[in-house]
Amino acid sequence: MAQGDSERVREAQKLAPVNPQKAADLYKAIISQPPSINSESAIREYETALISLGELYRDQQNTQELVGLVTTSRTVLSSFAKAKTAKLVRQLLDLFDAIPNSLETQISVTKSCIEWATSERRSFLRQNLETRLVALYMNKQAYYDALTLINGLLKELKRMDDKLVLVEVQLLESRVYHALGNISKARAALTSARTSAASVYTPPLLQANLDMQSGMLHAEDKDFQTAFSYFIEALDGYHTQDEASRAQAALQYMLLCKIMLNLADDVNQLMTSKQAQKYAGKSLEAMKAIARAHSNRSLEEYERALGTYKRELASDGFVRNHLRRLYDAMLEQNLIKVIEPFSRVEIDHIAKMVSLDKEQVERKLSQMILDKVIIGVLDQGAGCLIIYDETHRDEAYDAALATIEKLSNVVDVLYTNQASLLE
Repeated sequence: MAQGDSERVREAQKLAPVNPQKAADLYKAIISQPPSINSESAIREYETALISLGELYRDQQNTQELVGLVTTSRTVLSSFAKAKTAKLVRQLLDLFDAIPNSLETQISVTKSCIEWATSERRSFLRQNLETRLVALYMNKQAYYDALTLINGLLKELKRMDDKLVLVEVQLLESRVYHALGNISKARAALTSARTSAASVYTPPLLQANLDMQSGMLHAEDKDFQTAFSYFIEALDGYHTQDEASRAQAALQYMLLCKIMLNLADDVNQLMTSKQAQKYAGKSLEAMKAIARAHSNRSLEEYERALGTYKRELASDGFVRNHLRRLYDAMLEQNLIKVIEPFSRVEIDHIAKMVSLDKEQVERKLSQMILDKVIIGVLDQGAGCLIIYDETHRDEAYDAALATIEKLSNVVDVLYTNQASLLE
């Protein structure tokens, strides 16, 4: 019987590429009969058919059928060992990742699975699913929902002393705070994650994720040299785990660090390295174009690169934020260079010199005046910038203030002495 069952699975797998509907019917026939928990081969056949049917729905991008499969299979999975059930549920949920625009569906089905795991008293699976839900909330940018879930998980995990899941949740907490712009809390959560990781075996993929987050936080502190070394570690970790998209992201961040450090030669060396050749793609070409524009100090070339590689440069928030800062710094340098010879200059002329529109230049000049980078005013009526000579602080004022302070101290002492004599 076991041999026949195995043949059914093999037959369905052969049919899948040419007749997916017939293959689906065969898989359904297999999983419609709950396997005997005493038969290892029957359980193995059920598992293979279940996941293969899920993969079929994934390839067809049939979200609703996949949701139905996850929901209906839970009844049978309840009789399986807890570890096996957790593994199969995770595998089924992972299939949604390849289906475009399925984020809301993933959140909904994951919540449903959490409720089921709670009713079945499967704490390990529930925690695992809640950790997954945090990551989904992050993708949705529902950061406060993610934090609410994280806070509950952290209390529970610390009480249970489950270090490995604790590391994952603390890392997610760091990523949420980073996304919210709270760098100090992001750093504190990452420190906690690394402390927890030190006392338990950390799988290579999780270690790579820790290194990636460390690099990103060091970059936020403008310590791009240290950030670069962390991104190297992350790249090695992702490479060994065949995580191509994450390895490419780590390589992109490495290039970004070199650009921010103004090391154009290092960018070119990285682009010809073995890793760059393995993970070559438009995202790396985009960074090369940005590096070239930055090296040439050309705002026009920079904007052209941003336009050409809009998807590659704008889809990643970390890259987008740093490139915006880089652009602001380049614009500032260009404007200072243009206005340096003048005491009064038309804004139209400045805009023409830097090849940007007048409104954009006016906004940036206003910001530079507020930040005291330029000592001057904008005369909007006349449409010009008036630059003042920087006034130097007169040292006589400082000396006079110091003398007054000392005299004040002397008067206070005399007053105290007089008051004590009167007593």
